[in-house]
Amino acid sequence: MEVLRFITCGSVDDGKSTLIGRLLYDSNAIQTDLLEAVEKSSQRDGHSRINLALLTDGLKSEREQGITIDTAYKYFNTKDRKFIITDSPGHVQYTRNMVTGASTTQLAILLIDASKGIVEQTRRHATIAFFLGLPHVLLAINKIDLVDYSHEAFETIRKDFLEFVQHFSLEFQDIQAIPISALHGDNIVHPSKKMPWYLDSICSPTQENSGKGMTLMEYLHAVSIDGNENLEDPRFFVQTVIRTQSSKLPNYRAYAGRINGGVFRPNDRVQIWPSGLKSRIRSIQLGEKECKEAFAPMSVSFVLEDELDIGRGDLLTTQDNTPSSGQEFSARICWMSQEPLSLSSRSKYILRHGTRELPIVVQKVEYCMDLHTLERVYEPESLEMNDLAVVRLKSASLLYYDSYTKNKRSGSFILIEAVNYAVAAGGMFLDDESSSS
Repeated sequence: MEVLRFITCGSVDDGKSTLIGRLLYDSNAIQTDLLEAVEKSSQRDGHSRINLALLTDGLKSEREQGITIDTAYKYFNTKDRKFIITDSPGHVQYTRNMVTGASTTQLAILLIDASKGIVEQTRRHATIAFFLGLPHVLLAINKIDLVDYSHEAFETIRKDFLEFVQHFSLEFQDIQAIPISALHGDNIVHPSKKMPWYLDSICSPTQENSGKGMTLMEYLHAVSIDGNENLEDPRFFVQTVIRTQSSKLPNYRAYAGRINGGVFRPNDRVQIWPSGLKSRIRSIQLGEKECKEAFAPMSVSFVLEDELDIGRGDLLTTQDNTPSSGQEFSARICWMSQEPLSLSSRSKYILRHGTRELPIVVQKVEYCMDLHTLERVYEPESLEMNDLAVVRLKSASLLYYDSYTKNKRSGSFILIEAVNYAVAAGGMFLDDESSSS
């Protein structure tokens, strides 16, 4: 069954947690004991109806303040698809939480309060979604009941957003707009009769305007997620070497790890990086069973025909598919440390790519995004927490990698502070053509 991972984002009080709660509630994806607990909590807090936001706002501070602080994950499925929902914070100071949550998703549901229209945080989150390479954006124009289900209000917001996207050259694969009311359930799972102008309108997830108006759930089933996994470029990061000595398996040696791209099969000729050694796959094992093929994101073990010096951090590819390599490269990063990045301080960092770690130096900050104006600030003196930037990095030894647009798994990394081993930044490798984008 296909799995769609999506994130809800938008400004504070736009209804992200309520939308997720409504989606789970109307699709009967809530366990009975949890539903009873939320109903009791809603009554205790004086709500006249069930407060669906409590299904995702799990922290005490979130419930008290009525905002999302931490990134929450919810899971549900229908007969056709499985869904993993990431509920991200709306406050600007939690930008890094949103970046972390969005990094593994395929779709951004961007909520807009119909009574307020596009605000600064709307533009900020759309820019972050583009920065992270999300292909699909669903513009959920929420609280449409506050503007009397107005067609004109919906069209104004939709056109304003498209103009913003075009102005800043945010090139998404597709953008879909749906008018909803998360509080009342309009166009979430069930179509709303209060908006006949939408039900008769033209809209689809592949074009800006074509086909009958869909509910949010219908869109989640219809949106294409083909191609979100790279099945063309075989990539396997070695996590550990398995050695056993037994009468059944004398001198057994296997290399365990996770496949981050492509498809591997027995008899495939493979090459190991950074050593450049070559061999052939004798067998692929999943637990105690042998596989005829393995693909991302499976965790398996390879038995090779040759006994080679291979260890944790090595990268296996097929011999006809070589990754990019170098010691200097450009990357997009989100700075997550409370300690600012200052090039003059010469702080030392460790780059973790897959299972490999090596010393890294930040040579230059090409530019960072001003999250208030969405303009580029070229060659800033430092980066603060939550800053998004394009940087130039230099590693201590040769690194083999892919661009993030080619393969999210082998194209991403984290920077770790060498002194206390705290996470400093999350990053995405750029190819030469997009290093200035």
